[in-house]
Amino acid sequence: MAALFFWPLRVSPQRAFPPVPFAYYDRLSEARKRIYRASDAIDTLGLPPGVAAGECVARIRSALAGDDRGALRRACRELADLLTRGYHVPPLAIRVLAQRPADDYGELHGLYEPEDGGRPATVSVWMRTAARRQVVAFRTFLRTLCHEICHHLDYELYALEETFHTEGFYKRESGLANALLAQEPPPASTAASPVGPDAHPAAAPKRRRPVGGGRAR
Repeated sequence: MAALFFWPLRVSPQRAFPPVPFAYYDRLSEARKRIYRASDAIDTLGLPPGVAAGECVARIRSALAGDDRGALRRACRELADLLTRGYHVPPLAIRVLAQRPADDYGELHGLYEPEDGGRPATVSVWMRTAARRQVVAFRTFLRTLCHEICHHLDYELYALEETFHTEGFYKRESGLANALLAQEPPPASTAASPVGPDAHPAAAPKRRRPVGGGRAR
């Protein structure tokens, strides 16, 4: 089932203080808690060796600035292709859509749909806000794209049975976004700055299939 986003492998060394799991952890079965802990233990994600993605990142910035959805789609697809080839995982289909959908939970930033019956795994990202219909800020858009790619890597690179929002997951997301920004050629006036942690809500886990029918969030 789809994973929704509303906003080189290394396992963590022994920490001085144990990590505090998100609130929904206590509601998980023991089997799912093991998956959660495995995800949380992976706290870094860098670019694959030899991958040079800076020009793709610059084209994403330029396409957003120019409000050019076609150019943005092409740049996102090129970046996703570079990363999936570099990580040696199955490719992703990329959809860049216009205005974000919204409901009582807020605006939907991105959507990851795993491979299903021969259909490739798909990432959808939206380029305009729901409320004001403004073009999404560059760093927010890039981080959303990285977030959805990280869901794909949970299944295909780390072989996790489910993809949870854990502290480790958000660290991997930030690590990937920072690594991409570090490769972007600096603009004439100011250099790109790293992406820091976001105040994402610790939503329910992301599942391949709904539990008891309905839509997975």
